[in-house]
Amino acid sequence: MLPGEYEREFSSTITKTVGYRYHAYIPPAHPDKIRYPLLLFLHGAGERGRNLDLVKLHGLHNMVSVHDPFPFIVVSPQVPEQGWWDSEILNALLDYAVEKYPVDKTRIYVTGLSMGGYGTWDLISRYPHWFAAAIPICGGGNRLLVHNAKNVPVWAFHGDADPVIPLDRSVEMIDALKQAGGDARLTVYPDTGHDAWTETYRNPEIYSWLLNYSRKE
Repeated sequence: MLPGEYEREFSSTITKTVGYRYHAYIPPAHPDKIRYPLLLFLHGAGERGRNLDLVKLHGLHNMVSVHDPFPFIVVSPQVPEQGWWDSEILNALLDYAVEKYPVDKTRIYVTGLSMGGYGTWDLISRYPHWFAAAIPICGGGNRLLVHNAKNVPVWAFHGDADPVIPLDRSVEMIDALKQAGGDARLTVYPDTGHDAWTETYRNPEIYSWLLNYSRKE
């Protein structure tokens, strides 16, 4: 090549293998109900690792065990130690789940607590096409991206005395989503610390609320 200054463009395709270990709950088969709603559950930072029993310690899975049959397929991935939720991997997991399980693709939902609340906000902001509705609990996110989720109804929950993730993190996300024209609501628990998930997942209204929403394929 001749000496001098040049403008060039480089492109390349890189293939990588990604994945999460996950726990799955599948409702009993019914002849009149071939497809089920899918609820993706994202755990908090304390449940990271290689022991899948950890993802069942808090929140949603306590309801699954008490109310079997539960009206959703539940997929609960686990982040490795020191990791963080990766929306690209979760997108791939959803592709996998809808192929493997009898999922109603018009009724896919996501919920998560703490770190999983952040994961929920990020996932619906980057891959909103999957979701009919979402419930982030004591989380937060990038308010500059959340306009992408303006067509995903969101019901968020947070304790007003949370010492780990300030209530303002949820408030700013809900406000940004409303400003984008989204359907967003926030329930604030008075005199409540970081654990906003126990009361939320015990509330049967949230499951009815989720099931009220479906999306067009």
